[in-house]
This record gives sequence, structure tokens and C-alpha cells, in this order.
Amino acid sequence: MAKKSVRNRNAKRIELVNRFRVKRDELREAVSNIHLSDKERWEAAQQMQKLPRDSSPTRRRNRCKLCGRPRAYNRLTGLCRLHMRAATINGMVPGMHKASW
Repeated sequence: MAKKSVRNRNAKRIELVNRFRVKRDELREAVSNIHLSDKERWEAAQQMQKLPRDSSPTRRRNRCKLCGRPRAYNRLTGLCRLHMRAATINGMVPGMHKASW
């Protein structure tokens, strides 16, 4: 199980990403717009660098909803492989069952 501080840090990052998503997208579009002057593009890049570091979507990490495990995350259910296996065996995931042949 992941430490509570790591899970809280990731939750803070997710909140920051959601809060600054619109502004970050506008600035990214301005930086890549070839019709703007070099000065305007430079200023947009400077403003983007002044945003909080954790507001970048690449800094957040997908984690298991139950234990916070960062590896072997399943997007469909939001669980790690360990909890996914347990949920499948217990019949909690519709359409999935443990393979046996």
C-alpha cells in the first residue's frame, strides 16, 4: 500500500491539473501558433513556465483506487492487478472470469 502522503500529493496534482487545464491549453496553443509574433510567443512561453510545476498533466500518476499502487494499473476499472484479480474471482467485474482450461 502506498504511503498516505504520496497518495495525497498525487490528489493535489490532479486538482492542480484540473484547475489550470484551460489556461495551460491556451498558452500551449499560443506558443505553437506560427501566426503570432515572436515576442507574443515568447511571452506565452514565459507565462506557461510561471504556472505551478504540478499543474502539468504528465506529473500526475494513475494509481489504484483501493491501495494507491502506481504499477500495473488497469484503466478500465481503476484498480491494480492484485485488486483486479480479487475482484474478478469474486465476480465483481462484469464479463470477466478467471481463466481455467
